[in-house]
Amino acid sequence: MQTGDTHSSKTLRYEPDEKPPHALSFGLGFQHAALCIAGVVLTPVIVIRAAGGGEPYLSWAIFAALAVSGLTTVLQAVRVGRIGAGYVLLMGTSGAFIAVCVTALADGGPAMLATLIIVSSLCQFALSARLSRMRRIFTPTVAGTVIMLIPVTVMPIIFGMLTDVPEGVPPAAAPASAAVTALVIVGLTLRASGMWRLWVPIIGIVAGCVVASFFGLYDAGRVIEAPWIGAPSQGWPGVDIGFGPEFWALLPAFMFVTQIGAIETIGDSIAIQRVSWRKPRAVDFRAVQGAVAADGMGNLFSGVAGTVPNTTYSTSIAITELTGVAARSVGVWIGVVFMAAAFLPKVSALLLAIPSPVAAAYVTVLLALLFVLGMRIVVQGGVDYRKATIAGVAFWIGVGFQSKVIFAEHFGEWWGALLGNGMTAGGLTAILLTVFMELTGPRRKRMETVLGVEALPQVEAFLRGFASRRGWGAEAVQRLLSAGEETILSLMRPVGADDGEGGGNEASERRRLLLIARGGREAAELEFIAAPGEENLEDRMVLLTERGGAPAEHEISLRLLRHYASSVRHQQYHGTDIVTVRVEGGARE
Repeated sequence: MQTGDTHSSKTLRYEPDEKPPHALSFGLGFQHAALCIAGVVLTPVIVIRAAGGGEPYLSWAIFAALAVSGLTTVLQAVRVGRIGAGYVLLMGTSGAFIAVCVTALADGGPAMLATLIIVSSLCQFALSARLSRMRRIFTPTVAGTVIMLIPVTVMPIIFGMLTDVPEGVPPAAAPASAAVTALVIVGLTLRASGMWRLWVPIIGIVAGCVVASFFGLYDAGRVIEAPWIGAPSQGWPGVDIGFGPEFWALLPAFMFVTQIGAIETIGDSIAIQRVSWRKPRAVDFRAVQGAVAADGMGNLFSGVAGTVPNTTYSTSIAITELTGVAARSVGVWIGVVFMAAAFLPKVSALLLAIPSPVAAAYVTVLLALLFVLGMRIVVQGGVDYRKATIAGVAFWIGVGFQSKVIFAEHFGEWWGALLGNGMTAGGLTAILLTVFMELTGPRRKRMETVLGVEALPQVEAFLRGFASRRGWGAEAVQRLLSAGEETILSLMRPVGADDGEGGGNEASERRRLLLIARGGREAAELEFIAAPGEENLEDRMVLLTERGGAPAEHEISLRLLRHYASSVRHQQYHGTDIVTVRVEGGARE
């Protein structure tokens, strides 16, 4: 039975709730920030210079980008109310917005750009609140495909950085420093263990920088000339509330790209949960909702502060898997380093002085791990021909558009720039294919009742009629009825109950239950949608396997459900529990 991901986290040293030594948390946080700070700064530099912006606004945008990225990274780690994932999810400026931001700056200036970012950020808050209703669209197949396309989108830039060196540098400087960095990281990753494994990335970076310094590639002058403390005194653009024609023309594009960014965040928040626990756990979609809400908050802050939008950085997932440390304190330190770097130009200069070939070699290793992680998300729960078609077609369309080999000459400048991003083109393809599959799938039957024992006869009649119309045999009908009954009894278990004597029935009976059934003669898929509980049925089933021995009374329903159903998936959202049960059918004899 499929009850969760099967990845192994035996080498994970610290889970999110655990507290590593402060020096280790700071060291890893500094390492994360050091490796990503150039990316945070690069996006506003590209956007503003491409649009012909001035130096005062550029200085302000870089300062604001670092401050906002730091604040939202802390927010992701600590989770405030329903905002934040509660995991190490690094936030930074988003390259997906480059095309639309350049257009907005050129057509309406920085103030209109800020207003567009603020308004489009509201879409992410709406998506976070209604994520349970969008679950059939933003599936693991869609999220995993988008994650696989992230390396495809970023790799051309990274490979370009491998040869990005100043004039006059010896020809061997770039390949030598990049090769040493990659060989040290890959070699130590394959063979190192214990504490050494935690420092693999920074060892590789230092080794690469040492080699680069022999060729004069490390820019120490940038560090020496930068002041210790400072912040721009001008450059904030304000907001434009004129809402002119240019604003309304660009708003749909900003809203679309914002949703693409949200899909990446959904994929990242699912992936970080996969690598943050020693034992496999079901995905907590409340954390996914929190991650999307924090992403929206980051874009809101970015608009108010007058800089480019931000999103989660998938490299934090690869680094967590590489180092084996998923403690929230690391995320807090990443944010603190970012915010400190905003006010410490010399620290920023120290990090930005890392030669491009060295940074590119390290990021290449991370993106390779990220691609495999996306594959694992796609195949979770098994891959049938439908999932394979969606993932395969979307991935290669994304690759084609990224490579500009799919009718690039037929798109205008704006659409060509937007669809030229492989993650955008592939993600949109995956969504459209998923929507098509949903619209053309078997018709669903539904019923609504209370979540209590008295609802069992009504549920039985509903399921019996559903199976009869599909020509199921007596044995298959009984299996379906039993699976439905045991699912309801499992959902009725009161929070914190351990005796199974039904002491919480009154609380359970006040909860409503929506039952949706669909399928054909081969199998049925039942969705039980109810008010939320605290425990996940998938995780409880895993515990049943580990415990062994005679079952406790309150475990009987779970054991029977595992027997009758071919798969059980429990998705927990804020305000909603959704248990999806698949039962194999069978025709009448």
